[in-house]
Amino acid sequence: MPTPEHIHPALWRATQLARASARVVPTGHSELSAQLPEGGWPIGCLTELLLPHPGSGEVRLLAAAIAERDDARAIALVQPPFTPHIAAWRQCRLAPERLLWVAPPRPGDALWAAEQILKHASCTALLCWLPQVRPESLRRLHLAAQASDTLFFVLRPAQAAHHASPAPLRLALAPAPNGLSIQILKRRGPVCDTPIFLPLDGTPNRAAQVFTPHAPLDRHPSPSSVSGQCASPVA
Repeated sequence: MPTPEHIHPALWRATQLARASARVVPTGHSELSAQLPEGGWPIGCLTELLLPHPGSGEVRLLAAAIAERDDARAIALVQPPFTPHIAAWRQCRLAPERLLWVAPPRPGDALWAAEQILKHASCTALLCWLPQVRPESLRRLHLAAQASDTLFFVLRPAQAAHHASPAPLRLALAPAPNGLSIQILKRRGPVCDTPIFLPLDGTPNRAAQVFTPHAPLDRHPSPSSVSGQCASPVA
């Protein structure tokens, strides 16, 4: 009898991680990559990160993957809850002049901006903070992402874990001493019951010089760290 993956590449056994020909970017964290289908963050796909509060280490988690892409396109930040910190982005090997900071006046404008970025494939990565969003809006974004080559993350409150989502990959993040605890809530593969610990502050000197625990990159940047809400140079 043929195996599921031989019948169709999108099929997989419930006891194993999906191994379709999905495009992925290495996470930069071997412990996490080992638990993700194809061993990385999916490209052209909605990935959800659920946070107890903004600034739980999400930007540091993603920085290595974004820096890994050999791509000069912009990095879009849609509706971030805090002003991003230029010095911290530089320490993550991400040029501040590539940052596109979108601060829409209304939640609906954030959805529209994210969809346009995906449709036009204008950015190498898109991080979109959505405190409240309807399932049909997420489905629309997921559909737009599938036609793009963008590394796409939606960041939502931890309470959203109780709500249905079209995202094939959902992770719950929680700050931990000297790092980050990650619970994989949904993936194309078996249930993952054990949280993953990532020592985000483990790099000698680098983290100590730039970050206090989960700041300033994620939570408490200074207003003087930015120069405007546009592509160059912004935060």
